[in-house]
Amino acid sequence: MTDDDATLPDRTLPPAPGDDSLWVALRRLTAARIGLQRTGASLSTGPLLDFQLAHARARDAVHEPLDEARLIADLTGLGCPVLAIASAAESRQSYLMRPDLGRRLGPNAEATLRPHAADHDVVFVVTGGLSARAVQTHAAPVLAAALPVLRAGRWRVAPVVVVRQGRVAIGDAIADALRADCVVVLLGERPGLSAPDSMGAYLTWQPGADTTDADRNCISNIRPEGIVTADAAFKITHLLRGMRTRRLSGVRLKDDSDPLLLDGGETPGRS
Repeated sequence: MTDDDATLPDRTLPPAPGDDSLWVALRRLTAARIGLQRTGASLSTGPLLDFQLAHARARDAVHEPLDEARLIADLTGLGCPVLAIASAAESRQSYLMRPDLGRRLGPNAEATLRPHAADHDVVFVVTGGLSARAVQTHAAPVLAAALPVLRAGRWRVAPVVVVRQGRVAIGDAIADALRADCVVVLLGERPGLSAPDSMGAYLTWQPGADTTDADRNCISNIRPEGIVTADAAFKITHLLRGMRTRRLSGVRLKDDSDPLLLDGGETPGRS
């Protein structure tokens, strides 16, 4: 043993009461709440207030309205036409209480979509879901990275559709109305206590009335602390190519893009 070794803490022994040094180091590696300090049988004031703040942010994210005008402006700046429609949910309360309404087109939606029907390869649908903040922040950057790759591959991309109060399955009806083979729905995921701004991407090949969740591929946790924009765009375009080649999606189509990312594949948005 050297003199330096003698100064190191002995980790073979349990930490002394009140010694938080081990947990401090571990907390730097995760956003999870681990090793929270306690006072008797209760959480200490600091961790309790942090928990209450995270819970309030998650609740706010669910009820925060989507700034459709700003989102449409952001998407139009990508050089693609944008259509705005609504689901059958007329209010935020009905959207939260009646999930089925968020899966159905509103009264005027088909009239808006019908003139743009053609033989499209893919349509992107953007809706706030349960976190408008996530879509407001991440949808345009993901599309900015994915669309040029698809255009370079001569994909026929339908107008981007922004849906008020939409859920994942509303993309099925939109793809049918626009005659698109694939649909990619970008929406805000249910907020967690450490992630109120997480966006998900749901990809489906030739959706229809009998489509189930087993027929979809999902890329979850799109945010800076999760799957970053460039990686999400790479996964989306990679899965879309697989769908068109194999003519299927969901549990029968596995996302094998991670090894390509680790090997430094051609990721959109990366130099």
